[in-house]
Amino acid sequence: MLKRTIEEKLKTALKISPVVLLSGARQIGKSTLSLSLYKNYLTFDDGELKLQAKENPKGFIRQIDRPICLDEIQKAPNILEQIKIEVDSKRKNGDFLLTGSANILDNKEVKDTLAGRIIELSLYPLSAKEKSGKDKETIVQRLFSGDFKVKKENYYDKLIKYILDGGYPEILKLETAMEKSLWFSSYISTYIERDARDLGEIRDTDSFIKFVNVLSTRSGTILNKSNLSATVGITDRTVENYLGILQRVYQGFLLKPYFENIGKQFVKSPKFYLGDSGVLSHFLKIKTKDDLLNSHYCGAIFETFVFDELQKDIAYSNDNIDMYHYRTNDKKEIDFILKNGKKTVAIEVKSSSTIQKTDFKHIIDFQNRSKEEVLGVVFYTGDNTIELDDNLVAIPMSFLI
Repeated sequence: MLKRTIEEKLKTALKISPVVLLSGARQIGKSTLSLSLYKNYLTFDDGELKLQAKENPKGFIRQIDRPICLDEIQKAPNILEQIKIEVDSKRKNGDFLLTGSANILDNKEVKDTLAGRIIELSLYPLSAKEKSGKDKETIVQRLFSGDFKVKKENYYDKLIKYILDGGYPEILKLETAMEKSLWFSSYISTYIERDARDLGEIRDTDSFIKFVNVLSTRSGTILNKSNLSATVGITDRTVENYLGILQRVYQGFLLKPYFENIGKQFVKSPKFYLGDSGVLSHFLKIKTKDDLLNSHYCGAIFETFVFDELQKDIAYSNDNIDMYHYRTNDKKEIDFILKNGKKTVAIEVKSSSTIQKTDFKHIIDFQNRSKEEVLGVVFYTGDNTIELDDNLVAIPMSFLI
């Protein structure tokens, strides 16, 4: 089993809290990780177990041995009140590890029920570092500390494979493009469609899948809800509902816009990203290296891959790091802005193997206007780290893997 970066953080959370929720998309390894820590394990994918918990939550909680992992907790939310009662009567840290593939804490009533008793952690598909057996290596912390060293290696084909495969563990067991395509198709129909239908009471599944297909072509772009509703042929309210469902099942993510008083007007809309570059490639019918490099969506897929890797690294970090996108009304754009206290890193993503000073032009404009010191980074597919000056550096994407 590949080591997960979050494991030590999860163990610490279980040490200091009676209830820990490990949430994330289906099939990303939540159960595998939980079973490595807890012998007692029950899943509410079991219909009989779910019925028992629903009919008699008090009896269910009292009869189970603890500490225990309860999997797919969103399917039996009624037991959370009983967990609260048990915790309040006999508080013991680490008693309940809950996992869920839908965000139950989006529900205010549930959140209030477990307030002060729960720590929530997010697990994502395998990171590139985890797939490479480098689960202790960080990305963001190294950027903030100014450590840009990379090994001299022929990494490009490995990078392309990681992008096309994405981070779902089952994909690592498959060899051919056909096998992987069949797996992704099954995942979308079995989990994404089904969970969306269950969560949102969606009656028109075809409309939802059309929405996701259209949205996948816009990963890495500013979210335009009006245009989406017109393209798919649904109401603005339905767009909101579908977006909310994608976020709740950890398939889609919105990146907040950056704002600073620097004499610029900023675009206030978020950017949208799919949560896995492999799923995105499948939606876009991209299966091979040639498909990717010849695709109109090549740049967007590279950018989505980098977003996904940064998001994982930030989630597993012990630092309080915020990530934004930057776009002004005069069309100056920077893919990602990372903030850690007063430290700022501005990141651009290029799928090309060469770099020019003009690739930094919007970063330089931001540096000149910002009141804080900004490190400017361009991730590219070349081989060498190139420091143009103290605050501008081009870094090979081998840094991410």
